[in-house]
Amino acid sequence: MKILHVDTNHPLLLEQFAQLGFENHEDYTSTKEEVEKKIHLYDGVIIRSRFTLDQQFLEKATNLKFIGRVGAGLENIDVRYAKHRGIYLASAPEGNRNAVGEHALGMLLSLMNHMCKANREVKKGKWDREGNRGVELDGKTVGIIGYGNMGKAFAKKLRGFDVEVICYDIVGGVDDENARQVGIMEFQQKSDVVSLHVPQTELTQGIVNSEFINAFHKPFWLLNTARGKCVVTEDLVTALKSGKVLGAGLDVLEYEKKSFENMFVQKPKAFKYLRKAKNVLLTPHVAGWTVESKEKLAQTIVDKVKAKFC
Repeated sequence: MKILHVDTNHPLLLEQFAQLGFENHEDYTSTKEEVEKKIHLYDGVIIRSRFTLDQQFLEKATNLKFIGRVGAGLENIDVRYAKHRGIYLASAPEGNRNAVGEHALGMLLSLMNHMCKANREVKKGKWDREGNRGVELDGKTVGIIGYGNMGKAFAKKLRGFDVEVICYDIVGGVDDENARQVGIMEFQQKSDVVSLHVPQTELTQGIVNSEFINAFHKPFWLLNTARGKCVVTEDLVTALKSGKVLGAGLDVLEYEKKSFENMFVQKPKAFKYLRKAKNVLLTPHVAGWTVESKEKLAQTIVDKVKAKFC
């Protein structure tokens, strides 16, 4: 099979596909339109987030048998049309779930203990102990929305803390020894921390809005290492200002482009607030972006394609 790689990834992808007898072709610079003109020559395509594989693109891919997305989600692929065409879709949430779990925990502890604020102040010569008095995680209830690969990895990281971990998911029976599955009413009644671990779908887009936030019985910390469009930023800012949300750790933002590679389509007022807020921690979509996960993501794609076609 002939495989087209349109994003750079760990070299083991090229090496192991070659060992399987596949013919690797690399094109990391052509435009989407230029790739469309030759995609009919290929049986497989390997992509991260360089551009969207929409229906128009897939219609040109007349011989395509599989798409390997070296990442957790498939939102930059027209999944419905690909499945209609019988194209095998391989993503790799198993590859970066540990990295996401660690990142979420790091964000939470940093927020609760004012670490970024304190760091900035000390470097400027300000020594404010009382203003940086932290809050302990022990005794809190951590609520996880979306209990798949990422949610389970985060729950596992919490095992060393004296916390109650609950989860909410549209699929029943997903709980395990690390989290108890509850309904949305109990979730909103008990949670001190809310961590999002859902894919971007029609159901999850904009789920964290004013109505959702105001239904919580207690002020809470919000973590989002999932997808930016799951949170309505203006509503989050309103909740931060009122104290309903105590702090937010955001690895993803509503304003990201679909490719994830460039910063934002726009920079509205709500984002300007997030940049200045002392109780907001921002990172550039890197929760699953570690040295180890780069290799594990690639290996997961190879293993899935090998199992399907070899």
